[in-house]
Amino acid sequence: MSRLAAGLVLACCLAVTTFAQSPAADDTRTQYPLLLANSYFTINVGAFDYPFSASQLEPGFTTEAIDTPRVGVRAVLIGHEFSPFLSVQAHYARPVNYVRYRNINGTTETHHVLMHFGGVTATTRAPLGRHLWVYGEAGIGLTSRDGFESGTAPVVRDAHYGNALLGGGIEYHATRNWDFVAGTLYSPGNDAQNQPRTLFTSGGFRYTLRPLPAAAVEANRNAGYTFPEHIVQVSYTTDTFGYGFNTLVSKRVPVFWGGNVEIARGWAAHYEQNVFHTRKTFGLDIGGSVGFWRSRVNREWVRTMSIYPLLRWTLVRTAPADMYVMYSLAGPSFISRTDADGLQLGTHFTFQDFMGLGFFFGPKRQFNAGVKINHYSNGNIFNENAGLKIPYTFNIGYTF
Repeated sequence: MSRLAAGLVLACCLAVTTFAQSPAADDTRTQYPLLLANSYFTINVGAFDYPFSASQLEPGFTTEAIDTPRVGVRAVLIGHEFSPFLSVQAHYARPVNYVRYRNINGTTETHHVLMHFGGVTATTRAPLGRHLWVYGEAGIGLTSRDGFESGTAPVVRDAHYGNALLGGGIEYHATRNWDFVAGTLYSPGNDAQNQPRTLFTSGGFRYTLRPLPAAAVEANRNAGYTFPEHIVQVSYTTDTFGYGFNTLVSKRVPVFWGGNVEIARGWAAHYEQNVFHTRKTFGLDIGGSVGFWRSRVNREWVRTMSIYPLLRWTLVRTAPADMYVMYSLAGPSFISRTDADGLQLGTHFTFQDFMGLGFFFGPKRQFNAGVKINHYSNGNIFNENAGLKIPYTFNIGYTF
């Protein structure tokens, strides 16, 4: 891991040396980069249909009632349109509330079965009219079921398997960027793991990042607002101020995630490069980080290495400093341990998330400082997913 960390730091330094001298006139960051142009994200809300029954119980167990909530969400985290007729996308889906088995073996014992779905599909489209299109999608999926035990005896076993995906629906192309979509996605069951088939019928919207007109690109470039192109940072984490903010944004105002393994302290190094910005407010960065975290209970060290997207909104611009808020989601990561403080984290693959606020200051906005909270978990794509809860993390940085 130390060699990987050294390699990442070296790569960051080389990148800074290579790109820091680019003249402002060559700044093309006000146009979407090649890999983002014609990419999209989708949010759907709908209903799950999976016939959970007593047949999912292990021999010797009974239940008096099974609650099967239907409402769920599906998010296309990233998709790319290669032509109006073909795209590829990666998605994640889950119910809002989980299946619940009540009164096991005549007792008051009640448990939930956690269900999560992921997948990558190719989508083809054909027009029915000027705005109305029909589509079909097919690909590979991942079904993850987290069952439960009674004492030490499994009642509904965990399940984790790959499967085919098949679906279709309609799209209404409202504008150049906005589409409304509705359809159904089918995921087959698995007899060996006693998992029923799943249908998810939903509707929602899709936003596509269409290349910006040349006039808009030029106007944004010459607006006179500073968006630092390269940032190197170091950060320090401490539990001195507790985990209150983590709890607030994960439970009371659920816009982030918590975690069952609490981190007491740690440090990390980051490199971020801005790849797109609007005229004044929004910026998109791509970053890389290495982190070293010590758990609160057993004082075990956990090391991570991540790449990640970073969304940054500059809310206030003044002569002394610019203030921004930031949010990073689902950064693919390597984690050195699969357990910490007696809890299972899953595999060595996980995701990094963080949110916070910061400042750029100095005559050329060459200095940076901020605070954030972090989270690591695998998004329940694996059965074990305790997650790391990382409290206040203070960072300082330098921009190029």
